[in-house]
Amino acid sequence: MAQSMFKRLARKYIDLQHVLIIVISAYLIFTSGSILIGRSLRANASFWDQSHVYLGLIGAFLSITFVITTCLKGKWRQYFPWLIADFSQLKSDILGIIKGKLPIAGGRGLFSVVEGVGMLLFLAVGITGIAWFATQGGSDALMWRGYHIQFAQGFIGFIVVHAIFACLHLLDFIRN
Repeated sequence: MAQSMFKRLARKYIDLQHVLIIVISAYLIFTSGSILIGRSLRANASFWDQSHVYLGLIGAFLSITFVITTCLKGKWRQYFPWLIADFSQLKSDILGIIKGKLPIAGGRGLFSVVEGVGMLLFLAVGITGIAWFATQGGSDALMWRGYHIQFAQGFIGFIVVHAIFACLHLLDFIRN
């Protein structure tokens, strides 16, 4: 009974974690054009700068815990099958696309591999953001800022691809 309750709580935490990631990421992305942070956060930084930094640190923590909770109990094999040289379902999905078939959700195929890449990009955004924050005022701060921006742009690209895949999945669900 206690194990069942723990599993329900863990599932609710993962669901909450996903929602928090979506909300915080959306805020950070949509407000990033208003951010004026270079080598360090100024003493008289705007609300937008401060909120980006501190929500970004929360987002970084979420990126780390999300990768951990998503990859528990061997589930990492679903998102990173290339680490064990398993390209069979990915190859099948790509060949299916060439024939006009939609990839299947789940398993170790295209959708899961793209989700794994998205997790790594999110983690990279978080880690480079932490490094930028930790080195602020120093000579390495602008380097970490550059990496942070590049990974953030990659993560935005992933979000677009992820949304397209979600729509394709819904289309497939409706057709069947």
